[in-house]
Amino acid sequence: MRLSTLAKQQRGRILRNGYNKHRNLVSSISSSQRSLSSPAFSNDRYDASVPAASKHPLYPNLFAPLTLSNGKVVANRVLMGSMHTGLEGTSMPQWMERLLMMGEKHTFHHQEHHSLDRMATYFQRRAQGGVGLMVTGGIAPNYQGWVGPYAAQLTTHDEMVKHQVVTQAVHDVQVPIYGTNETTPPLICLQILHAGRYAYHPWAVSASATQSPISPFKAKALTKPQLQQTIDDFVNTAVLAQQAGYDGVELMGSEGYLISQFLSPHTNLRTDEYGGDSFENRSRFPLELVQAVRKATGEDFVIIFRISLLDLVQQSNGGMTWEESVTLARRLQDAGVTILNTGIGWHESRVPTIATNVPRGAFTFCTKKLRETLSDDIPIVSTNRINAPDTAELVLSEGVSDLVSMARPLLADPNFLQKAYNQQADHINTCIACNQACLDHAFVGKTASCLVNPAACHEDELTPFLLPEADRLNIGVIGAGPAGCAFSIAAAQMGHTVTLYDKGDKVGGQFHMAKRIPGKEEFNEALRYFQVQLEKQGVNIQMNTEISLEEMQQRSHVDKWIVATGVNPRDPKIPGQDHPHVLSYIDVLKHNAPVGESVAVIGAGGIGFDVSEYLLYHRGHDKNVKDVNVKDFWEEWGVDETLSTRGGMKTPHLPHPPRRRVHLMQRKKGKLGAGLGRTTGWIHRASLKMGKTDMINGVSYDSIDADGNLHYTKDGKQYVLEVDNIVFCAGQVEEKTLELKAAKVDGLKDKVFTIGGAFMAGELDAKRAIDMGTRLALAIHLPNVTPGNHVFRSPKGTEEKLFELLKKWA
Repeated sequence: MRLSTLAKQQRGRILRNGYNKHRNLVSSISSSQRSLSSPAFSNDRYDASVPAASKHPLYPNLFAPLTLSNGKVVANRVLMGSMHTGLEGTSMPQWMERLLMMGEKHTFHHQEHHSLDRMATYFQRRAQGGVGLMVTGGIAPNYQGWVGPYAAQLTTHDEMVKHQVVTQAVHDVQVPIYGTNETTPPLICLQILHAGRYAYHPWAVSASATQSPISPFKAKALTKPQLQQTIDDFVNTAVLAQQAGYDGVELMGSEGYLISQFLSPHTNLRTDEYGGDSFENRSRFPLELVQAVRKATGEDFVIIFRISLLDLVQQSNGGMTWEESVTLARRLQDAGVTILNTGIGWHESRVPTIATNVPRGAFTFCTKKLRETLSDDIPIVSTNRINAPDTAELVLSEGVSDLVSMARPLLADPNFLQKAYNQQADHINTCIACNQACLDHAFVGKTASCLVNPAACHEDELTPFLLPEADRLNIGVIGAGPAGCAFSIAAAQMGHTVTLYDKGDKVGGQFHMAKRIPGKEEFNEALRYFQVQLEKQGVNIQMNTEISLEEMQQRSHVDKWIVATGVNPRDPKIPGQDHPHVLSYIDVLKHNAPVGESVAVIGAGGIGFDVSEYLLYHRGHDKNVKDVNVKDFWEEWGVDETLSTRGGMKTPHLPHPPRRRVHLMQRKKGKLGAGLGRTTGWIHRASLKMGKTDMINGVSYDSIDADGNLHYTKDGKQYVLEVDNIVFCAGQVEEKTLELKAAKVDGLKDKVFTIGGAFMAGELDAKRAIDMGTRLALAIHLPNVTPGNHVFRSPKGTEEKLFELLKKWA
């Protein structure tokens, strides 16, 4: 039942009382296929053994309830931030969907146009995990506002009806109020997002006729009648959301979308009452929008406004000033906004805001200043790189904000809050902020997922369940890298007996090298999670154990063997490469080989970039996430922590000089690092550029001379590069020794399944490895799953196919 008698008189006043007794969450998963703890799911329930009427012993602020101005109660202080997942459906005509999917064998995703069942399951899982307030991915109010062609919209009664399954699924759950016997259903708000000039389609509109650097289409300027129609369209979507059962809406006013484009002088070049130098004019559109939505939906409807506190655009006439942001916040509060959520940076900003190299809580300073400036009558949300319960608690306890936004951390672990509630933070599958399966997917129309949790947004495909005893197997897994660990955890949850072997002394494989790269300290968390989950699931871990073919044959009790032996460095075959000054990336990152002051790095893929950053910025000792210096990050990327410049930018400056001179080289012509992540590759290139890395493409390697210098040819001309060391990062090859031997042995060849890097090397693709291991673990018991028929992928959806076509056309 709800806490219903508090604080209607005080708008958004914060309740600081912690509570302590609690109830189990409602489970929607059938008893025959119970959801179990894995990289995706947990069977942990709320611990009822703690004494009543006390604050949470570890996170008293995180688990204090919040009563909003309309009397609705949020069970805790986490807002699940908006993410485009690809589950929001499309506005695509059915004939187009059928045309795009013609010839496809798989039909799993074909219903995305017709049903939001998968979206309902996704949000219900997070509600069951303890989230008290959540916001959907962006939904357009009209076709001009689509992020991409035929993106999700809410404009008609029929579209409204489809959303009712989502709100019902969320409201069916009850989240406990800590320290009481009370529970409350989670609140869910629909985000209304108009892309403006960020739209990836030819119908884009904006405050003025401008083109963003992230879209090939120039936006047309909205006329005043069109502007009023846009406000009406927002109101229509808000009313439909209310009818669908949503508790409120979030108006996306940051990140460079349409509302931001009106607020910023960089994109608002109008000369009428909605533009110009006057902030009064530039803020008119969002304020009229809020007033219209409030009038249409009434006082009980939640309105969240996502306000930009740091635009981080570099132009002299860039984003808003701090004073303008505060003025806007006050006027939004007066206009009827229930909660102020905060946004950091535009998508075109050249400052990292959510990538793994951003320190935890790096942008909370501006939220704290806003909290100190405004009255307590409106709750404020802090955001960006808050991915651990102790970080969230610190933010709340220091008065930075009243709530914290977590988006991707709840992709990584839907039971994040439940585990923190039960004082099991070490069981949380921590978001490592890699962007590889979430944001990178969104920009190409793929359904989102998560590198460390492939079940995210794929709950209907990847739900572990306990098998009947007759179907359980005895499985040996060789190799404790990401693929082997992911398989072992998921297989153990299915009820299989799993023994994990590795010739090394710790689980995690090449993640132990990745964690040493400056900016990748979060990989320590993935390693911790692997170890905790393997032990929790009862996997028999045999470290310092190398399994030979003969030992595989001797272990006749093993029903299936999983070969996850990883990769070996590719041999570039350069004459003279046996010189003692020539090293591999494994020598450097794993064995701490000494490296001189001038280095040639051969290979400019992900490994080459990682090694280059290590050589430039690693200062002799490995760091954990809590060792990262936030002020150094501000200096390096030009974040104005004084908030005295328009857009929050200042001249970037490396806080510490690079340790070495690095020459990064590749055989291919074209941009170095072209294969890096879509949303993070530019960060790595910028980081190396700041370190004055010499980037050389289109070369052929001739030889390495007796002095250890590199002879190479570029554009028909020969060069000699005098360096102290040469480090090979020229790719990897699969370690298939066991697989190839086993394939020749009767009685064994049908029992060996190769996964991860041993199956396909390429780059060090942990996303593929963990996904592959998890999917195989859920199907290994099936009789039709045989070696060579053991690789499973989620099929493409219509949105991804449409993006592929549009990219060719654009």
